[in-house]
Amino acid sequence: MASQSKKEKGSIHDFTVKDARGNDVDLSIYKGKVLLVVNVASQCGLTNSNYTELSTLYEKYKDQGLEILAFPCNQFGHQEPGTNEQILEFSCTRFKAEFPIFDKVDVNGQNAAPIYKFLKSSKGGIFGDSIKWNFSKFLVDKEGHVIDRYAPTTSPLSIEKDIKKLLGIS
Repeated sequence: MASQSKKEKGSIHDFTVKDARGNDVDLSIYKGKVLLVVNVASQCGLTNSNYTELSTLYEKYKDQGLEILAFPCNQFGHQEPGTNEQILEFSCTRFKAEFPIFDKVDVNGQNAAPIYKFLKSSKGGIFGDSIKWNFSKFLVDKEGHVIDRYAPTTSPLSIEKDIKKLLGIS
């Protein structure tokens, strides 16, 4: 692959995204933290198990350096039709999600959010370049590099060992 030009982003920390309330969030605030980046949806068959397990992981490891970054996306079966406000209400009330929920984004296609272009270019492989469905997960190390990518059907709790390894917990 060609060497990175100066314009290319080398780490997730180089991005600024919008949170669900429309505020800019400079992802460099997460330097030194392990990140799990997930495209979420409120009306997917995978919603209950994923939100429940993500909340469990967050509760267990947030004080040890884990952050979960949730990006709502309506590109798969229109399963995230709500406004950001409705999405926040849903995730925080129904699942007591305490991790940050960001602005609704496209993860595929011409209008894909730059952070998702970066994540996919970092870890394509057997998944190809596109996100296949809701709840695709990217594990990012403390330096902001994408370490692994997990399928939508991969249970968040099943990647706990990978998270612990990056956090330096045995």
